[in-house]
Amino acid sequence: MTVEPYRRVLAIPGVRTLLLVGLVARIPVVACGLTLTLYVVGGLGRGFMQAGLVGAASTAGVAVGAPIAGRFVDRRGLRPVLVVTTLAQLVFWTAAPFLSYWPLFAGAFVSGVLALPVFTVVRQCVAAAVPAEHRRSAYALDSMLVEVAYMTGPALAVAVATAIGSSWTMALIGIGLVGSGAALLALDPPIRVDDEPETGRAAVRRREWLTPALFALLGVTAAATFVLAATELGLVAVLKADSATRWTGLVLAVWGLASMAGGFVYGALARGFSPLVIVGGMAALTVPMGLAGHWGWLCLALLPAGVMCAPAISTTIDTLSRWVPAAARGEATGLHGTAMTLGLAVSGPLTGVIIDGLGTRWAFAISGAAGLLVVLLAAPAWRRAPQPAAPPAPAAAAPVADAA
Repeated sequence: MTVEPYRRVLAIPGVRTLLLVGLVARIPVVACGLTLTLYVVGGLGRGFMQAGLVGAASTAGVAVGAPIAGRFVDRRGLRPVLVVTTLAQLVFWTAAPFLSYWPLFAGAFVSGVLALPVFTVVRQCVAAAVPAEHRRSAYALDSMLVEVAYMTGPALAVAVATAIGSSWTMALIGIGLVGSGAALLALDPPIRVDDEPETGRAAVRRREWLTPALFALLGVTAAATFVLAATELGLVAVLKADSATRWTGLVLAVWGLASMAGGFVYGALARGFSPLVIVGGMAALTVPMGLAGHWGWLCLALLPAGVMCAPAISTTIDTLSRWVPAAARGEATGLHGTAMTLGLAVSGPLTGVIIDGLGTRWAFAISGAAGLLVVLLAAPAWRRAPQPAAPPAPAAAAPVADAA
C-alpha cells in the first residue's frame, strides 16, 4: 500500500480545489436535518415524532429531487441548477424560523426537492476530472471527506443551537447553504470533458443505461446505507440500555475514524473490488456485532464492519461512473443519491420496530442479514453488467475520463 495514488489524484488540475470546496459545502447540508429537529422540538415546542415527520418530508423531497436536478445538469449545465437551488435554500431557510408547524412541513419537502445538489455535483465532476484508472482513489478520498463533514456538521449545529438558539441556527444554515452554492458557482467545475465519448450527444435514452444491472447497483447502494443507519441507531440504543449514553459521541467517532481508515486503505490498493463484495462483507460483519456483551466490547466489534463503510459507498459510485455514459451521468448520480436516501429513510423506522420488539442487539443481526439478502438478489443481474472500455493511457496535458 502506498499514498502515491492519492498524490496522482490531487495532482490533477482542479481536483484539490473541487474536493476542498465539496467538503466545506457539505457541512451545512449534513447539518440541515438535525437543525430542523432542534427547531421543531425547541422552537415550536413539538415532540420528536413531529420533528421526525418534518425530517421525513425533507428526506422524501431530496429523494425526488436528486435525479431531476441531475437530469437538468446533463441537459442545461451546472450553473442554472445551482442558481435555482441556491435561491430556493435562501428563501426557505430565511422564512423557516417564522413558520408554524404545517407550513414548515410543506416547506421542508419543497426545500428537499430543490436541495443544493452538493453530493451529486461533486461526484459527477470527479468523474469528469479524474481518469477512470484513478477514480477509485478519488472516490475513496471523497468518501473520507464525507465522513469529516458528517462528524463536523451535526456537532456544530448542536453547539450553535445550544449557544444562541435554534432559530438563529436555521439562519446560519441558510447562510452556509447560500455560501456553498456561491462557491460552486464561482468554481463552476466541468461536468464532462470534450474528449469523453458521448459528450457531443444532447441526451441519452434511459433504456441505454438504466439496465437491470444498474437497478441492482442502486439496490446494493440502498442496502449499504440501510445497514449503516441501522448500525448507528443500534449503537445509540445499546449505549442507552447500558446507561452509557455519555459515551455515544466517542463510539460514533471511533466508528467514523475506522471508516476513514478503511477508505484510505481501499483507495491506495492496486485494484478494487466489486460492490457486491464490499457491501456484502460489511453486512456480514455487522451480523455478529450484537453478540458483544458490554458496550466497550461492542465498540471493538464494530471496527471490522466500520472499515468497510467508506469503501462500500465509494465503490458503488465508482462502478456507476464506469457503467453510465457521460451524457447521462448527472441523472444517474442523482439516482444513486436517491438510493442512498431511501436506504436511510427505510432503515430508521424498521430498525426502531426491531429494537422495540426484539431488543437492541437484534438490530445488527437483522439489518446485516437484510443487506446480505439484497446483495444475493442483485448477483444474477450483475452478470449482465456493461463492460467498461479499457482505460486510456494517462495523459500529461489533460485528464480524460473513461466512458461507460
